[in-house]
Amino acid sequence: MNASATACRAWTWHAPGEPEQLQPGKPPIVSPGPGEIVVRNTMIALNPVDWKVIAAPPDGWKPGHVPGVDGVGIVTAVGDGVSLPIGTRVAYHQALGKPGSFADYTTVDIACVQLVPDGVGDESAAGIPCPGLTAWQALAKVPDIPNRDVLVTGAGGAVSLILAQLASRRNWRVWVTASPAHRDRLLALGIAGTFDYRTEDWRDQLGAALGPRRLFAAFDTTNAAYARGLAPLLGYNGHLVCIQDRLDASPMPPFTTALSLHEVALNSAHAHATAEDWRDWRRAGANLLDAVRTGALDLQQHIVTAFDDLPASLSALKHGRITGRKILVRTRE
Repeated sequence: MNASATACRAWTWHAPGEPEQLQPGKPPIVSPGPGEIVVRNTMIALNPVDWKVIAAPPDGWKPGHVPGVDGVGIVTAVGDGVSLPIGTRVAYHQALGKPGSFADYTTVDIACVQLVPDGVGDESAAGIPCPGLTAWQALAKVPDIPNRDVLVTGAGGAVSLILAQLASRRNWRVWVTASPAHRDRLLALGIAGTFDYRTEDWRDQLGAALGPRRLFAAFDTTNAAYARGLAPLLGYNGHLVCIQDRLDASPMPPFTTALSLHEVALNSAHAHATAEDWRDWRRAGANLLDAVRTGALDLQQHIVTAFDDLPASLSALKHGRITGRKILVRTRE
């Protein structure tokens, strides 16, 4: 961090609303406390959670808050107890309640940081923290029993694309829903079959493909109502994993398929994770980044936009004007 720098460019939140209501600001750069680092952001990744919390912010947000959960950049300052060298390239997932990545500089806890290996560009690294760790957490909910059938919805999206590949590595038959535009790529990744979610009979098509088998797990990235509709596809002791929402009660009658419900809430780690949980988090992030480095993990294609266009880019994500591609924001040209 430049010794004379005390403030930075940022996009700031002032009231619940649309991404276009973000305002440019110059908040102070927060000096790192014990266990913290300052990152000079080079790439910002936009995620659905960003526009969701701008519309319905968590408790504690005040006018001038900087949103954004995912970023990649260079360590410019470290707090007490941190041995990470200045100049290290890192990726991170910031807690929703703290000043976020929509800025030149972000102060983050060292626990939520992943080191970016040589051979992984900023664009690829930015696609890992929120989508990759969400996919990892979702997969961890389900026992690793081989030779099972699982469903991943929305496999054209960043989370589901990673999740489908991780699930395939468990020697599961992975079925996905996705638009036909993604079909060839998904099949080339070893996916057992794809179904167009816009057709009314895709569940019947899946049932025909399964034959006498039933799904062991269904991973949903849509909403609770959609997840509820997947429950009849699951077999005995099956698992329904809600990534975008949660179900408070089983959608199946008692003493039928003995369905297990799971919710995935990545941000909850910032309030509830233990030191051991954080070690698992960082190990998972390192494994994902290494898989990108070796070409063992395909990521969603991306588009890079300018920092000045961040609100418009986030609006395009929210309203579906850009689909099938990860939207990244470069802080400097």
